[in-house]
Amino acid sequence: MLVVLPACSESEGHGGGASARAGAEARAGARTGADAARTGPGAAVFRGGRPGAAGAGDPYFPVLGNGGYDVTHYALDLAYDPGSGRLDGTAEITAKATADLSAFNLDLLGMEVLSATVDGGKAQVRRDGQELTLRPRDHLRKGAVFRSVVRYAGVPESITHDHGWREGWLRTDNGAVAFGEPTGSMSWFPGNHHPSDKASYDITVTVPKGVQAISNGRLHARRTSGDRTTFHWRQVEPMAGHVATVAIGSYDIKTSRTRSGVPIVSAMDTTASVDEDGAVLGRFPEIMEWAEGRFGPYPFSAAGLIVDQAADVPYALETQTRPTIPADIFHTTNVVHELSHQWFGNSVTPRTWRDMWLNEGFATYAEWLWTEDHGGPSAQDHFDRNHAKAADDDEWNFPPAEPPTASDISGQPVYVRGAMVIHRIRQAVGDEDFRTLVRGWALRHRHGHASTKDFTAYVEAKAGRDLDSIWDSWLYGDGKPA
Repeated sequence: MLVVLPACSESEGHGGGASARAGAEARAGARTGADAARTGPGAAVFRGGRPGAAGAGDPYFPVLGNGGYDVTHYALDLAYDPGSGRLDGTAEITAKATADLSAFNLDLLGMEVLSATVDGGKAQVRRDGQELTLRPRDHLRKGAVFRSVVRYAGVPESITHDHGWREGWLRTDNGAVAFGEPTGSMSWFPGNHHPSDKASYDITVTVPKGVQAISNGRLHARRTSGDRTTFHWRQVEPMAGHVATVAIGSYDIKTSRTRSGVPIVSAMDTTASVDEDGAVLGRFPEIMEWAEGRFGPYPFSAAGLIVDQAADVPYALETQTRPTIPADIFHTTNVVHELSHQWFGNSVTPRTWRDMWLNEGFATYAEWLWTEDHGGPSAQDHFDRNHAKAADDDEWNFPPAEPPTASDISGQPVYVRGAMVIHRIRQAVGDEDFRTLVRGWALRHRHGHASTKDFTAYVEAKAGRDLDSIWDSWLYGDGKPA
């Protein structure tokens, strides 16, 4: 985070068939697993489950996410009316039970639930705030793959946090854009909305003809019927719900490829006077190549940007494969920051929101590396300038690895002091070993999760010694380090 579409009426020729087969196999597996779970000796119905937890146990958002299952795939079918703001959705969620379940929860804020099924059978539905509880007809055995389908509709709510920033499904003058970090995705689709549970996605969006819908991954299909156009986007690599997005409106679509062959699709809001000479957007392939040199192979099969008026949101977001940047802050520094998140935050995802500094510290340090490598201030210059700030500056309000409240996970210490931690590691191990360490970290946890403890253990193993002086003073210490 930082404060004309190509013709495609059929499947894209880059792995779409394999993904479709995988989706079909997953659905078949869901039915097979569910049937196996419901049948025992004498075909007795299993009744030994318990309700899954109503939260994933996050230290800052205790009711965000849910326990008892792991989602493997979301198939979201959405229809949006920009005029009324109404969203009609069907979410097909394929998951694996990690415990014997009599019921399980999904996160969904607002919206009316029209129906819900589990493995084709009607499920009982209960609402309690953001908690949507489904009680299937038959209990689910641990290890069973099951499929839930939730139909819902309404005008999505936005979420305003203590600092005044909004997130969620945000209406714009000609459409909408979805900002999900940290909790906003539950405003537009039901799911297990904690970063510890990632899944692949198919996102299909139907809008009035002449309106475009942009999402994560690759455009798999586009079709127009009458006065409606449907866009089908496919994200095959695992993705956390908070970096899923949909942007609806009028866009100028720019396409290209990186030197390594990754297709780039960027969407520029036609109502915004931004980057008219292409100076920023034109550097995107260059920035991609630089980032791969610094951080290792790009972790996804698609790339690009969404530049939108974004409902006056004052921050950019690392939406997976296609970061969303408001038009009035679209500049190279923000592109570098959000692109680096594809490695740090999206591919290597924090286990809990307490580990947010691993996202933002690395992304901020990427900005410092970019200027260092392109004739500007060095990372050491950035470090020294920030370290010179007074002891009562906001930068020293709390340790980056221990934000005191949920409102603080996007605070200055998480970003800037987090980057200073990364620089202190570089100073400790030297430039060459630092480059190897960073690339190794991104590869070791590629498409997975990691915690602060995972990171400090990894760094010390690579350094061959303990680095308690860094952790105690810079990562966990109160106040300005000496």
